[in-house]
Amino acid sequence: MSNPLLVGAVAYTPNVVTIWEGMREYFAGTPSEMDFILFSNYGRQVDALIDGSIDLAWNTNLAWVRTVLQTGGECTAVAARDTDTVFQSVFISHAGAGMKGLASLSGRRLALGSQDSAQAAILPIHFLRKAGLGDSVELLRIDSDVGKHGDTGRSELDALRAVLDERADAAAIGINTWDAIGRDELMPGAFEAFWESPHYSHCNFTALTTQPESRVAPWVDHLLAMDWENPAHRPILEMEGLRQWVRPRMEGYGSLFEAVQEQEVAPRW
Repeated sequence: MSNPLLVGAVAYTPNVVTIWEGMREYFAGTPSEMDFILFSNYGRQVDALIDGSIDLAWNTNLAWVRTVLQTGGECTAVAARDTDTVFQSVFISHAGAGMKGLASLSGRRLALGSQDSAQAAILPIHFLRKAGLGDSVELLRIDSDVGKHGDTGRSELDALRAVLDERADAAAIGINTWDAIGRDELMPGAFEAFWESPHYSHCNFTALTTQPESRVAPWVDHLLAMDWENPAHRPILEMEGLRQWVRPRMEGYGSLFEAVQEQEVAPRW
């Protein structure tokens, strides 16, 4: 393999290794061969992208925002999952609690996920403030996977448990956790969603603008060619939680840029 494109990803679960070995195999023998480096947290990955140790970073939306801010905008988002373009935060309560909409949170306690989770902490606070509820909701913060931007889902499960244990009236989680875990994992029928946020954008592959287009473009083209109907491609797509790679929806990051500025979110964890 001569001069492969080096992609960074965060090792938030053991199957990340399997995913990226599959990705490397998919690109093998093409004009855009790749290898990968795994990081323990997104702060180190962003640093590695900026200092040139990696060519591309598989970033969360918060890691993207931080890359933009730390480079003065000298970076570009080149690809995302189809699911990343329609991401949402979901507010969950006990089934039958009678909560309807954001206003029902006034005077109640909301459990949040890790402080660096856009979907389970930063954006939920932003949406509460936009609705004029910033001072009327008590927040229970659960920082159980800081550094991984909520990727593990652990803090979101802990937030749901706080509702079960009656330490909170509601929990803020990401739509992926709600769809994959929250509906049935802890107690079938125990929860219901009483509010879903507007759509926003989540992860993307990030490159610096100094990265030659001649290296990035063929890689992106081959990535977008992955086919759900191809049995050799589907396992990777399933593990990464998508059916199709797409171009990022850039306007979907606006709410997080606003939230990071409003809340003075730390530049690095």
